[in-house]
Amino acid sequence: MSILRTVDESAATGDVAALYEEEIEAQGYVPSHTKVMALNPEAARAWQSLAQSLARPMGKRRWELVTLAAARALRSQHCLLAHGRRTMLLLPEEQLLRLAEDYRDADLTEAEVAMMAFAEKVSTASHAMTDDDSLRLREVGFSDREIVDIALAAAARNYYSRAIQALAVDVDVPPDLPDPLREALLRPLGAQA
Repeated sequence: MSILRTVDESAATGDVAALYEEEIEAQGYVPSHTKVMALNPEAARAWQSLAQSLARPMGKRRWELVTLAAARALRSQHCLLAHGRRTMLLLPEEQLLRLAEDYRDADLTEAEVAMMAFAEKVSTASHAMTDDDSLRLREVGFSDREIVDIALAAAARNYYSRAIQALAVDVDVPPDLPDPLREALLRPLGAQA
């Protein structure tokens, strides 16, 4: 639990109130991570702008798959749950359950699997990446711009996930996330159901 004193919804004004209202409209509640990040509303807006500038050209599906791969590698429960919920709009629940268990066995395209493996490596061993990692993305059809966008999306997820983990932000479980999916998203890698 974070020791930070956040602004209560009833006391929020200005851009903090606007950030809260956007979350209520999108999710039905204000997540703990939004309340903490809203302590610096300018940075919260800069994050939103960065995320939108990356997600828009990538498309929602690619953005969410990269996000889930990076979040899994980072063990970011916050982002796994939030983006697992968002991905429910893009994939059937059964496929999303399989993706949560092992994206390599979830009926994704070869390009999507390569993209997720790249995002995973950005999050765990970016220091060891070479041209071979980017060449693999090129081999499965990504353009140079798309390779840059994938790297930036994974790196951006590292920024946000690490910040909320460092601040010990409470993990919110979206109320409309099915229990089996929640359990699969939070299950440690390699653990059996």
